[in-house]
Amino acid sequence: MLTDLKTALRPALVLTALFALLLGLAYPALITGVAQILFPHQANGSLIREGDKVIGSELLGQKFTGDTFFHGRPSAAGADGYDAAASAGSNLGPTSQALVDRVKADIDANRTSPGQSVPTDLVTASASGLDPHISPEAALSQVDRVAAARGLKRGTVESLVRRHIQTSLLGLIGEDRVNVLALNRALDALPRATALDRR
Repeated sequence: MLTDLKTALRPALVLTALFALLLGLAYPALITGVAQILFPHQANGSLIREGDKVIGSELLGQKFTGDTFFHGRPSAAGADGYDAAASAGSNLGPTSQALVDRVKADIDANRTSPGQSVPTDLVTASASGLDPHISPEAALSQVDRVAAARGLKRGTVESLVRRHIQTSLLGLIGEDRVNVLALNRALDALPRATALDRR
């Protein structure tokens, strides 16, 4: 009886150890190595650097305030939003007065003229609270504010937005979008406005 148990257990234990080594160590190490060789930027978090300093990631939204920057989607992740350690939505339902008040405030903040519609993604948070993208419509709706605040021609800022539109994969997967951090970095890289630029 004991011999039969040992005979039955031995292959199970050997296979468990073998697959733990293969699937728990060898396979992840192989995939990590291949990713580091072929896609090092993506494998390391798509980090954005200025010199030696990491200033963000292409995959994580950041909070931008003030009229001189394009704003991303609202975030309920953490106390102040955009907290990667507290990624989540607000879980507030459509009857929540706190949600209604927040959305109304965001609509008022993003409306530049009476009766103007505000793109939905500027007043609704994503499920993660860390979405780095907004729709092209949301970015274009902010052009007048940003151009005026920076003293730039509207056409210059609009052209910058249009150059930063990322299209859907093969026209089928995903939606057209604009990465807010990349757009704001490109905006900061523009030459300072002169009196001639403002005409």
